[in-house]
Amino acid sequence: MMDMRITEVRTKKELRTFIHLPASIHRNHKNWVPPIYMDEWVFFNPKKNKAFSHSDTILFLAHQGEEVVGRIMGIINHQYNEAENLKELRFFCLETFENFEIADKLIKAVEEWGKKKGMTKYVGPLGFSDKDPQGLMVEGFQYSPVIATNFNFEYLVDYVEKAGFNKKVDLVVYKLEVPKEVPEFYTKIYDRARRNNSHLRVVKFRNKLQLKPYIKPVFQLVNETFQDIYAFTPLTDEEMNELAGRYLPVLDPRFVKVIEKEKKEVVGFILAMPDISDGIRKCKGYVLPFGIFQILRAQKKTKQLDLLLGAIRQDYRNTGLNTILGIEIMRACQKAGMELIDSHLELETNTKMRAENEKLGGTVYKRYRIYQKDL
Repeated sequence: MMDMRITEVRTKKELRTFIHLPASIHRNHKNWVPPIYMDEWVFFNPKKNKAFSHSDTILFLAHQGEEVVGRIMGIINHQYNEAENLKELRFFCLETFENFEIADKLIKAVEEWGKKKGMTKYVGPLGFSDKDPQGLMVEGFQYSPVIATNFNFEYLVDYVEKAGFNKKVDLVVYKLEVPKEVPEFYTKIYDRARRNNSHLRVVKFRNKLQLKPYIKPVFQLVNETFQDIYAFTPLTDEEMNELAGRYLPVLDPRFVKVIEKEKKEVVGFILAMPDISDGIRKCKGYVLPFGIFQILRAQKKTKQLDLLLGAIRQDYRNTGLNTILGIEIMRACQKAGMELIDSHLELETNTKMRAENEKLGGTVYKRYRIYQKDL
């Protein structure tokens, strides 16, 4: 075998190679969906991605001769480590052709970098926070990924385990079929919850302009309620604005539901969007100048709704708000002719959310795994 070299990404040209390498690796991968490249350039830009300000990072490329055959990112999130009293090193963006030696050398390159910085635990795939794609897919390879999730070949799972990692935690994804009629028992729970919370209002949106005043309150609620979720890092105002700018153009107001008290005090919400995977695949990840039209067309044609985010304020949990939000989304799906709902990633330990999905007949159809090992 030709000698392999591992090099650090230092130039814009090398970063371009890093960003676009997965397209070569997955060239014949039927269900693979490319990233949205304009988002990738923002993610890897320390001036635009504020997560760099509280993290150490490194990017490596693997070479065989003149060919680039693999990549990996190393991350030390100091903000998270200090809050949790950890010395945790993360690997992210691991992509290789089918060759264990490539993966092993890339993993070890990040490991050595992390050891020099005093890290004692090695986990991944994990980005700056839980808002980035996380985990390797270990079940559900026959299905297309949705936005903000990883999609890897099965061999990568074997390579990571062969490199000495074991399971830290799994994240599951449920598939729910949209019923023609909401089950009667669920409707009764919904009606009772509405009566018991008559001081609350369900906000429904007709256009994106109406969404804007709720962006910051929704993200502030995320910060309040996600504190105990593994790998969560609170959103700064700048990150809230960046996420809003990224997703607002493709959000469908019909599938955003907010529950508020008086004076627009948000106590719960659910955010979903029609699946855009086919549109991203058709435009090959290039939104501009014309890719946005393929993405919007895919949104109109799809029969699948992808849940993205949801939260209920601590003092309103166990009061039926989750049922209210679930029924509101289900009714919106029925009206729009949707047939399937993808629940997005949920920690396997999140028994309450899993129970809600299973009440509605949901079944786990994808599974992602975050790995760990001691250094």
